[in-house]
This record gives sequence, structure tokens and C-alpha cells, in this order.
Amino acid sequence: MKHFYILFLFIFLSSCQYFEKQVPSEKELLQKQLKAINWKVVDEFPSIADCEKIDNKTQRQRCFFEFMTQLIQEKLSVDTLSILYPELDTIEVKVTIFPNAKMQFEPQFPKDSVAYDTIKIDSILKARLVDFPKVNPAIKRGIPVKTQFILPVILKVE
Repeated sequence: MKHFYILFLFIFLSSCQYFEKQVPSEKELLQKQLKAINWKVVDEFPSIADCEKIDNKTQRQRCFFEFMTQLIQEKLSVDTLSILYPELDTIEVKVTIFPNAKMQFEPQFPKDSVAYDTIKIDSILKARLVDFPKVNPAIKRGIPVKTQFILPVILKVE
């Protein structure tokens, strides 16, 4: 029986080394997590109240983009933009949604564009694209983040 206790004690003491593992440092774990995160994709896209009811993530995203495009088209259709520039049928608008739900709109022109007065078009956009409904910002890992996307807005519907 005494040998049994000695054997048990020997196994117990020698097995402790198997449980001893190196704990990674906090910085190593942080770097590993930062590398694992895809910073180009958000967990939830920006949304509005009407689209929040949709469960499917892709359909909710499509609902939001269609709503934004339609609202921008409506706001710009009553303006002189199509009268000033009759050859301009579509304009690309870069929409930025900040974490605090503020929005910013910037027209996107080709680099060699000299046919349009970009400053005038920009000022028309800033004047018309106001009073939007509340937009919930995009979410990444539970935190609201800034997102940018470009919407093609049709000015002439024929």
C-alpha cells in the first residue's frame, strides 16, 4: 500500500508539468485578433427604420441602397441640374455615413472631366441633399463605424 502512495505521489507531481503552458502576451493576442479581422467588410450595413424589419442581410442591404438612390433621385429631380447640364444623365454620388449617423455627399466625376462645373454641381448637391430620415450607421463588432459607398443616381428618367 505504501508503494501505491509513492507511485501515486510520483505520477501526480510529474504530471503537473503537462498542464504548465506558456500564456501568450496581451500584445500578441491583440495583434493576432487585428490580423484576423477583415476591415473591408462590416457586420451590418447602414440601414433605415423601414429596412430594419427585413431579416435577410442581403435584402436589408438592397432595401437601404434602393431607398437611398430613390430619395437622392427625387431630391435632385426638382432641381436645375438637368437643365444646366442636359447631357448629364447619371451622376455618381459618394455617400459617407459617419458613426454618429451624419451623412456627407460628394459627386464623383471622371478625372478628365472639364465639361461640368464641378463646384456648381457640388453646391447643388449640398443644398438639395438635406433632411434625410435617420440612418443607422454600419456596425463592425458591435461598434458603429464610418462607411462609404458610391451610388449611381439617374437624373433623366425617360
